[in-house]
Amino acid sequence: MNRRETLALALGGFALQRRAIATDTNTMQTVPTVIQKQIDTGLLESAVVHIRRGKEIFHEAFGKAAGTDALFLLASITKTMTAAGVMVLADRGELRLTDRVVKFLPEFTEGARKDITVEHLLTHTSGLPDQLENNTELRSSHSPLSAFVEGAIRTPLLFAPGTNYHYQSMGILLAAEIVERLAGTALPEFLAKEVFQPLGMTRSALGLGGFKLEDTIRCQTEHAAPESGGGDPHAASWDWNSPYWRHLAAPWGGAHGTA
Repeated sequence: MNRRETLALALGGFALQRRAIATDTNTMQTVPTVIQKQIDTGLLESAVVHIRRGKEIFHEAFGKAAGTDALFLLASITKTMTAAGVMVLADRGELRLTDRVVKFLPEFTEGARKDITVEHLLTHTSGLPDQLENNTELRSSHSPLSAFVEGAIRTPLLFAPGTNYHYQSMGILLAAEIVERLAGTALPEFLAKEVFQPLGMTRSALGLGGFKLEDTIRCQTEHAAPESGGGDPHAASWDWNSPYWRHLAAPWGGAHGTA
């Protein structure tokens, strides 16, 4: 969806919710009504709704989603999962949010990089960019995450650490690299053991984990951001629906899960 369609959908949901509350109808049906309308018009291909209010639970699958346990690429929701991994280590006393990144990534020393803290990485205030300048080249050549880490360590900063805010996937990537170096294990395995399993998230994984690509829902990339392929047919080998991206386990956008 583009921004206008997203805003219309959000406002439509808000208006319906207000009306439902005013007439004392079942607000659990409000969101499904809005989503079904978007399915009927062709704006959405697939969706799953899971609503819980107190002891009430409503869940329903729409469009091409075969059931309520359908697996979706979670995109940037992945960032919160990576952050949870960082906080597991913080709770254990293995790192502090005020620690400078260079403490864990000794090569991260050039210029103002030495002043970037773990907290800066998690709060999008590090000065790192969202994507690398050669992002398309890296993805189209099916580069491993290590190539992105190397680029993020050396890419120019947009501003001095802590002086501004700029959404930065590369900061989350370096936070993930810290977890891997401290834990001595890959982030997908770390999150599976330390986050997903304790919470009973049996159908969640960074990357595909034990799931199959054909078991997941197709992303609608037609109006997606350019760095995700943006619906360009030439990006089919590396966009959000490609085996490359689904297996990459990008800590800033590669997790899968159910509603």
